[in-house]
Amino acid sequence: MTEESLHIRAAVRADVDRLTEIARQAKRHWDYPDEWMTLWKDALTVKPEALDEHLIFVCENGADLLGFYSIKPTIGYFDLDHFWVLPLAMGMGTGRKLFLHALQMLARADPGAILRIESDPNAEGFYLRMGAARIGTVRTEWQGVTRSLPLLEYRI
Repeated sequence: MTEESLHIRAAVRADVDRLTEIARQAKRHWDYPDEWMTLWKDALTVKPEALDEHLIFVCENGADLLGFYSIKPTIGYFDLDHFWVLPLAMGMGTGRKLFLHALQMLARADPGAILRIESDPNAEGFYLRMGAARIGTVRTEWQGVTRSLPLLEYRI
């Protein structure tokens, strides 16, 4: 697989179950405890109605979906709601191609756009390499677990 063989297209309703699988496999890659994975089940589920509310694009190699992103417009900026790459496609240009595509889409929609990223700590390095800047942290308390997540920003 080469970066040139990857194709990005808009997600369709028939993709949502596969997108959910990709999100869960990618999150599982970081060896989170089973209890956390169970708690994150809803957050890692892509619902069909999200296609009407978010920009969602998939990266495929032939018929195989390898990753996707979802951007949610909010007041004053855009949220990177989902950004997942299958573990077998990590380090092969899939994430880079997806992220650059997201930036191009935002530049067309709003040339002064700000993309906010509440990052998994394991993914922060990727976003920094792509040019995002850390602007703070987000503390979350959930089911008795407190986490500090990197908050990043990319200005188009």
